[in-house]
Amino acid sequence: MKLSLIKNQGWVATGTLISLASLLLFIQPATAHHPFGGTTPVNLIEGFLSGLGHPIIGLDHFAFVVAAGLLGARLKQGWLIPLAFVLATMLGTGVHLQQINLPFPELIIALSVLIFGAGLVVSNNSLMTAHFLTITALILGFIAGIFHGYVYGETIIGSEMTPLVAYLMGFSLIQLIISLGMLQLGKVVVKREENQGLLLFKMIGFTISAFGLVLLSSAMI
Repeated sequence: MKLSLIKNQGWVATGTLISLASLLLFIQPATAHHPFGGTTPVNLIEGFLSGLGHPIIGLDHFAFVVAAGLLGARLKQGWLIPLAFVLATMLGTGVHLQQINLPFPELIIALSVLIFGAGLVVSNNSLMTAHFLTITALILGFIAGIFHGYVYGETIIGSEMTPLVAYLMGFSLIQLIISLGMLQLGKVVVKREENQGLLLFKMIGFTISAFGLVLLSSAMI
């Protein structure tokens, strides 16, 4: 019974990742990142829903969150990577609200998608346990989070405190759900059948990297 349950979980996880890879093959850079047509949230519900929607509608953010979660599945204490990223997005939003200008945010976001996608491509046949790899990914994820959060801040400028707090809660919650969900799915898939699981990781990594290149070319125009 237990073995059958593990196998079923593995197939479900594999199917989910295959569906995700298929989706990412057809994604295009988002021209609009903002729910509610770009209008500023004016109450708690609008703020929360806007926060939930932005990391999904903005496919550059979505691709990075997925990559961060899957990369975390291949690293020792990899759950710290999504956590560091989410905390940094809150900091980045605060930076924007303080009217501090960060240089080339779209360019940095594109690079972050490209780099983390490439990280999935080069993941090897065993769990990467070297602490410096986790630390490097943590640092890069934190820096990326500041710039992703900086862009999130554009949506909430001019809003009152209640929708602002709700917005922060919304995008933090959805990013944690997606990234930690991908992390757990990745672990299940690789545990079930390592070679095929890593091949799927590389497929998704190539797709995210290609998307990052498209974003990078758009940001440089």
